[in-house]
Amino acid sequence: MGLPQRLILTLLSIYLYSATVVNTQQEFKIQSVELIIEPRNDVTAGTNVTLRCHATVSTSTGKGLIREYTILKNDKIVYTKTIGSSEDFVYQLHNARVFSTGLYQCKLDIQGDTKLSKAQRLNVQGLSQPVLHLNTNVVNEGEEVRATCIAPGEIGSFIFFFFDNDEQISRVEGLSNQAKTTFRLSGADIHKIHCSYKIRTAEDTFPSTKSNNVTVSVKELSITPELKIFPDSTIYEGDHLNISCSAKNVHSSSEGYKLFLSQGTKLLRTGNSTINHNMVAVPKASEALTFDCRVVVRNVEKYSEKKISVVELFSVPSLTMSPTEVFQGQIMTLTCNSDRFASQRINREDLEYTLYPSKNLPSSGKPGVFNVKALQNDFNYTCSAEAKGIKKDSKTLMIRPKVHVSALKISIEDKVILKKSFTILCQSNGSLPINYTLFKDNVQVGTKVIRERNRQAVFMDVINEPGERQYRCEAKNSLHSNKTGSSQHLSVNVIVPLSQMTLAVIPSSLAISEGEELNFICSVNGTGPVTFKWYRTGSVVPLQTNTTTETYSNLEIKPVSKNDSDEYYCEASNGANKVRSENVNVQVFMASWKKRLIVVACLLLLLLLVLLLVASMLNIKSKRDRREAAAELSVKPSSPKSDDPLTVNLTHDTDVYNAATVKVDRAEVSVWSKRKPETESDDEISEVSNEPNVEYTEVVHARSTDPARVPLRKGTDTVYSELQNSPNGAADPPDYGSVEYAELNREQFEISQYDPQVHSYQDLPEPVD
Repeated sequence: MGLPQRLILTLLSIYLYSATVVNTQQEFKIQSVELIIEPRNDVTAGTNVTLRCHATVSTSTGKGLIREYTILKNDKIVYTKTIGSSEDFVYQLHNARVFSTGLYQCKLDIQGDTKLSKAQRLNVQGLSQPVLHLNTNVVNEGEEVRATCIAPGEIGSFIFFFFDNDEQISRVEGLSNQAKTTFRLSGADIHKIHCSYKIRTAEDTFPSTKSNNVTVSVKELSITPELKIFPDSTIYEGDHLNISCSAKNVHSSSEGYKLFLSQGTKLLRTGNSTINHNMVAVPKASEALTFDCRVVVRNVEKYSEKKISVVELFSVPSLTMSPTEVFQGQIMTLTCNSDRFASQRINREDLEYTLYPSKNLPSSGKPGVFNVKALQNDFNYTCSAEAKGIKKDSKTLMIRPKVHVSALKISIEDKVILKKSFTILCQSNGSLPINYTLFKDNVQVGTKVIRERNRQAVFMDVINEPGERQYRCEAKNSLHSNKTGSSQHLSVNVIVPLSQMTLAVIPSSLAISEGEELNFICSVNGTGPVTFKWYRTGSVVPLQTNTTTETYSNLEIKPVSKNDSDEYYCEASNGANKVRSENVNVQVFMASWKKRLIVVACLLLLLLLVLLLVASMLNIKSKRDRREAAAELSVKPSSPKSDDPLTVNLTHDTDVYNAATVKVDRAEVSVWSKRKPETESDDEISEVSNEPNVEYTEVVHARSTDPARVPLRKGTDTVYSELQNSPNGAADPPDYGSVEYAELNREQFEISQYDPQVHSYQDLPEPVD
């Protein structure tokens, strides 16, 4: 950039800064920012694309504002520019390429106030065809070729690929639109070379088409490897081999070369000239020996290969044991033997056998045969066969001495119930597998083979008849040994389910008196031990529980009381089942002595009632006698005139009477008096009563016959006189204040009282006999 241009930019910056300072007080509002892609969003490669930012800003003065526009692609800043006009900001993409594809946005910043437009996607389609250049079209085999691949007009992140007859031979990555590489072509042939590329964007990868094909002619190298093996006739195991590896026509090449001699995957020797290798022929199982001679010049390899067969001098020995199963401490025979040998070279007697470990081995007198005593634990043996300096080892023989069965146990898991299956278990210590045999009363029931550790032999059996049975187990873990383990005899008592349960009660009448003894006897059919339980109905708690070997049991309640009256039942169980009796109703009555006592008490009470009744009757009779005596009253006129009222004096022998004078007609009058009953002696008079005794006496008077004086009425009139006795039994002064009511022919007569000053106690009339 020249000096005038720098000066212009500096002056423009000063102007923009001054304008910014001047407009700091100006008010504005960014209303909208819009990004427009021209001519369209989808274009082909090489099109000129315009990104137009159109902003709408409102201001208070209408003066221009300093605006900063930023173009973003996939959220990354692509370009930023500051302008002082309100015109649209335009960003040009000249000759748009695929790399230009992406999401674009426009951001406007005015004095710190920013606004971002909506994203617009630009799609550019079509990559230019790559162009391939090579430095030569004719090379010798192994020579280096330089190639250049160009992507005309493209920009972005590139991956270039180089191909030889559609086989990729190189890959180059970079930001440049061209890539260079070198490669070597092998094999005398015509090779067609081409290239291609890919452009990577943030969202995707876009591949190009193939470039032009460039033909390269490769001339073959004249150098060849040569492999020789001696001897070249039949080779036996142990023969010495001489192997050589060399290169022919090396003078035609100005570059150096290198030789490699290998046997299979094993590298034997390397060198820059002829290689010689000596070895002893060793056969490979079921395979021939393969040797390889390889020469390498300028990364070009040429090789020669040969296969030879080696006849085995003798086969690899095998180690076997007899018997196949051995127990601890048992003598066994180990045999080491090679079953094949080359009779053209050796005899069988030339083979020597050795057993490892070889300590304390008894000699059997035969080659390869050894007598060994089995140890207590697992142990390993190997053997070797050797002839003509060749030694071969057998595979390792692992010997696991077995342990004879011991500690044989027999048990029953379930209860033995008549006609129901149950489980019998047999277990022992010893090596697996173990054959178990079950016997019942010395008759074989079944066999089981156990092949897993800590497992028991499980047998199922059923006993259909009651009685005792004998079971035992036998175990054996060797087919070649007669040693058998046997368990002890297991006696089994069969449980017969309970049935026909009965509940008897003594006394059998079920009616019992208090104080007596009540006995429940529960019995069943079956086998013991039996558990008996007695219950009162409605209760879940048994009165008594008893376990016995018998099939019956009893419950005693003594002495019984009225509270023992209830329904009872019993239950019985023996492990096979549970049965229940029917309910029995027990009624406890009152004791006999209580009944007799009640009878006696009732009789005494009855006698007392009779005595009271008699006494009452006697008292009533006495009262009647007194009333009859009191009825015989003495009636005397108080004056000689016949028309005056009668004065009735009521008296008794020793009682005190109340006297009343009743004016009545000369008619028949009945008077009732109430008084205290008489006592039989004078001694009883001293007993003081707090209440006055009143006696009513009926006095019957004749009606007046004078119709002029009193109107006559039919019937009789009754006059009641009240006589009061002294509480002390002695005669009290007459209570003249007492009133007698008299009713004569339903007319009220005048009642006169004695004046105490006129009349006295002595003036009372005496009773008339």
